[in-house]
Amino acid sequence: MNRPQRFGCESARRRRLTVNALGLHGLEWGAPGRPGLLFLHGGAAHAHWFDAVAPAFADRFHVVSLDQRGHGESQWPEPPAYRTQDFCQDLLGLMDAFGWARMTLVGHSMGGHNAMAFAAWHPERVERLVIVDSRPSIPADRLTMLHERGDRPPRRHPTPEAAVAAFRLLPGATVASAALLAHLARSGIVERGGQWTYRFDPACNGTRQPVDAWPLLPGIACPSLIVRGEKSPILPRPLAEEMATKIPGAALVEIPSVYHHLVLDAPDAFVAHLQGFLLG
Repeated sequence: MNRPQRFGCESARRRRLTVNALGLHGLEWGAPGRPGLLFLHGGAAHAHWFDAVAPAFADRFHVVSLDQRGHGESQWPEPPAYRTQDFCQDLLGLMDAFGWARMTLVGHSMGGHNAMAFAAWHPERVERLVIVDSRPSIPADRLTMLHERGDRPPRRHPTPEAAVAAFRLLPGATVASAALLAHLARSGIVERGGQWTYRFDPACNGTRQPVDAWPLLPGIACPSLIVRGEKSPILPRPLAEEMATKIPGAALVEIPSVYHHLVLDAPDAFVAHLQGFLLG
């Protein structure tokens, strides 16, 4: 008899905090009082993106995977407020709520962009930084596409099964397991008005205002690791190498045969790199 696959959130504590008058939700592992380790997902994603990664660190860290504002089970700001500065201000409030003077910050895609900006703006609060397949600036044509996507109404589905079946990553290339993708889909949908839709504020795309983080990179003072997927279209190797030259002392590693969503494509390999960086 096949046992159903287990996911990291099953061992997590759900936390709800009010930060900057906004309700934020996260998944929490490990004991308070240990060093803080915060995971930040990418755009239109949610805290469960790290379900196959975060529990591996629960015995050494106080681990939190955050639903960033407008994502997952966290509140949508009204009026919309999706500047990089807004996301980073939430991180300061979250640190204060958990009693973290410093933390290790791991961010994928949009989360990586927010993480590198935070590390540059608040170097005294960051112990270590891990940038996961994320670039310092969004090309103008891609930002225009994001803004246009934000004008579209969210897709609605008659049943949760239909919503899960329609779930797709963006960009779509992946070698992640079907079970993990279905878990992410189930964790990211909610019933509204008798139909099922994804837990994400379209205005996060429509009003997104990311900073250009290239000028910020030399101000990152903590040990830093850049991780890219070999086949990622988002962070080509020459761009990652340039980032590594701008961040003082940064290391760069590449996970072979995976794409942008490498924490889903190869969670075991990612955990191994992260353990080597954090515990080595």
